Amino acid sequence: MTVREQLLAAAARVYAEAGYRGATTRRIALAAGVNEITLFRHFGSKETLLHEAIARAGAEIESGELPEIPVDPVRELTRWARAHLAHMRDRRALIRTCMGEMEEHPGIISSIDKPPVRAAMALAGYLRRLRDGKLAAARFDEQVAATMLMGTLFGDAMGRDMMPEMFTRSTDASLREYVRLLLRGIGVAVDQADDT
Repeated sequence: MTVREQLLAAAARVYAEAGYRGATTRRIALAAGVNEITLFRHFGSKETLLHEAIARAGAEIESGELPEIPVDPVRELTRWARAHLAHMRDRRALIRTCMGEMEEHPGIISSIDKPPVRAAMALAGYLRRLRDGKLAAARFDEQVAATMLMGTLFGDAMGRDMMPEMFTRSTDASLREYVRLLLRGIGVAVDQADDT
């Protein structure tokens, strides 16, 4: 790992733990195993470092591509949703910190908002292809449907540990049901036995 990568990883960790004020350049440099001068040589400022670190952490999603030609909507969408949910759960502390600091540091959100928007657009495109390919029978707004699933995944990722009474099923069982409910809602024939 390069010094720059060490600094980015340390900055994301420290920011998630301590917030903007607590993520001092000294603390970040110490966590990265370098001195502050090295941090400033690479990034120039704390704000630049944090923006890049947060953007990088958000962009590392590996949810895989949704296919151009849908064949098995339950399997394809469940695989995608599972990866997306895991990505958010892995970055839960960072996301929560960003959300908590949006008003005081509105520029921070611009570092993390692009990956979810891209994911929502990819999901909406997939849902449109389901409809265009006659796999979905209902008339629906694909952006609204995508937002519904994205919001559900976000709620699970952020809330499962805080409100366990709201999430009585396992993560995987819930995930499969989220996908099945969405697909049924847009008119995709879904067999209850479809488990992936």
